[in-house]
Amino acid sequence: MHAPEFWRRRGWPSLALTPAALAFGAAGRLRHALAHPATAPVPVLCVGNLVVGGAGKTPLVIELARLLGERGHRPHILTRGYGGALAGPVRVDPAEQDFRAVGDEALLLAAAAPTWVARDRPAGARAAAAAGAELILMDDGLQNPSLAKNLAFIAVDAGYGFGNGRVMPAGPLREPQRRGLERVQAAVLIGEDREGLGAILARRLPVARARLVPDGDAAPWRGRRAVAFAGIGRPQKFFDSLTDLGVDLVAGIGFPDHHAYRRDELADLIAQAERAEAAVVTTAKDWVRLPADLRPRVETLPVRLAWAGAEDQALIERLVLSLLSPS
Repeated sequence: MHAPEFWRRRGWPSLALTPAALAFGAAGRLRHALAHPATAPVPVLCVGNLVVGGAGKTPLVIELARLLGERGHRPHILTRGYGGALAGPVRVDPAEQDFRAVGDEALLLAAAAPTWVARDRPAGARAAAAAGAELILMDDGLQNPSLAKNLAFIAVDAGYGFGNGRVMPAGPLREPQRRGLERVQAAVLIGEDREGLGAILARRLPVARARLVPDGDAAPWRGRRAVAFAGIGRPQKFFDSLTDLGVDLVAGIGFPDHHAYRRDELADLIAQAERAEAAVVTTAKDWVRLPADLRPRVETLPVRLAWAGAEDQALIERLVLSLLSPS
């Protein structure tokens, strides 16, 4: 789905859905009140967010896996495998499984560290620990109370923030903002903070700043013509990234998040690009959802998370490594 435009601001559509939002919030509170979280055999670090759609969780998890790996630690990633058919626990093998089996994000995560798909999070954590995990990086699941978290971060898209501040379906929040912030130990604010969101968050918890940058040499993109498409939480964010790199964007076509692309859709996009003498480009997350034989016709712009400054990385490292330090 695409996030409705009224989720950005308060108005009559949001107001009309307030009773449903109150019911949704109450159900979440009840779920947490009745839960008996299981304790994993190893520390669990959850990377979540408070809103529906992409906020940068996956690049943040990949960056944390990189930091831990560089310091000789053995993180394993645990994800629900949204969009995939396998319930797990199962270790992701990109050579044997596609996005229909494990979901698109699991395939990207598996390139960074051993990754497990499990709808039953405690079972997934036990499987990872038995396979040698020293720490569980839980991708999403902040609102899932089944597994106890030793540490929790939220990823926040600085360009979107928390929308109109209301809970679904009146707004984009998965739970009330105050309640969510009470359960996390740090926020990672991703992107240009034009609205002063970082200062607001910093009143409640530590904030590290970061941005998404091309993973590789960006120079060849400058001046190129492109037809871009994306089925992510906020496709416009991807299109803006291309424009910022100097790409002459002929068209930017958005699809629903986790969209499984049909051959005819790809054929239309390729034909449009050929008429415009342009490249066809999408995200790495979208690319794994393309028909395999058409993937060579489509380019990707891989991105990675880069810290705004040394102090931002140091803040996150200090918190993460405290989980692995002798008490």
